[in-house]
Amino acid sequence: MAEEPVIELEGKILQVLPGTMFRIELPNKHVVLGRISGRLRKNFIRINPGDRVKIEMSPSDLTQARIVFRLKETSRPTDPPPPRRR
Repeated sequence: MAEEPVIELEGKILQVLPGTMFRIELPNKHVVLGRISGRLRKNFIRINPGDRVKIEMSPSDLTQARIVFRLKETSRPTDPPPPRRR
């Protein structure tokens, strides 16, 4: 059986729902229902509202998605590291 191609997008978590499900807003302002992948579940990756995530969607069902990666925050201010103690 051939694998169906997937659509990869980035989105923003709007709401955390029970059962490891999330409401995700896509760049085109659509809202989809997402679940976390097994790799994120296995490694206890925490996903909070406001986080940016990479998702995969099936072309046959564009209302559901699988969260495959939590993107790093780049907007945080970078403070210099504290001085080292000798």
